[in-house]
Amino acid sequence: MDQAEQLRIIKANQQSKPLARVITVTSGKGGVGKSNTAINLAVQFRKLGKRVIILDADFGLANIEIMFGAVPKHNLYDLIYQGKNIKDIITWGPKEVGFISGGSGIAGMSNLGRDYLNYIIQNLTELDAIADIIIVDTGAGIADAVLEFLVASGEILMVTTPEPTSITDAYSLLKALYRHPRYREEDTKIKMIANRVEKTPDGEILYQKLNAVVARYLKLNMTYMGSVPQDAQLSRAVMQQMPVSIQNPLAKSSLAYERIAKRLLDREEEERQPKRGMAAFFSHIISGNEGRLLKIKDRR
Repeated sequence: MDQAEQLRIIKANQQSKPLARVITVTSGKGGVGKSNTAINLAVQFRKLGKRVIILDADFGLANIEIMFGAVPKHNLYDLIYQGKNIKDIITWGPKEVGFISGGSGIAGMSNLGRDYLNYIIQNLTELDAIADIIIVDTGAGIADAVLEFLVASGEILMVTTPEPTSITDAYSLLKALYRHPRYREEDTKIKMIANRVEKTPDGEILYQKLNAVVARYLKLNMTYMGSVPQDAQLSRAVMQQMPVSIQNPLAKSSLAYERIAKRLLDREEEERQPKRGMAAFFSHIISGNEGRLLKIKDRR
């Protein structure tokens, strides 16, 4: 199936149907709070009345299910190879936030035949009717699989911390994205969250520092969405496998996630961000990898 045919299928399936907003959360290195950010933003979006599903695309680590304290019965592999439908592979966590475990399913999508791809795209189109927002939690770093998700995404949320290695790795990830042959700046909004800051102004300073380098050498534009402070309540919630936004809504970190979520849902911000839907997101990944597998080991 070529890209034109995939797009025709998507267009036919999406006529008169709503499209979900797809937000891809990423980071230049592990351990900076990326998955925590994805989960707590999802909870805050739910509190604001949005239907939310998280796709855990951090292969082999299963961070989302661990933090939610829930074990999924099925994952994306079962949709692709075991005949499950999209509703079968959604696990519902606290506050009715849904999540899908990617498993190893995406690794082989580029080698599937027309009937399989048609089936998958039709199922993924259903997500647009189930969720208003789909959060894709990628792996960390500049692995091929991570870059494929970022190139396919129209909205990227970069999580970084004041640690020098985090800043350096965030720049390296953006540089790899900029050099990707299918990256289109006009189709991509890059936004940044400063995590684990001591004081609120530290987040702005971190953004200015990183943005200056990115603007100078990569000619990219980043938008600052806010900061999340160091918070013992958040660490305690992680140990108890519960999002801090649920366990302690008045914690400093919870209030910070709330502010960021509201900013992301600001009317002007929503209008600037076109909605592509999940089928178009995956079609972009498939079309960019036709004829070859993503370099991911089968960790099913």
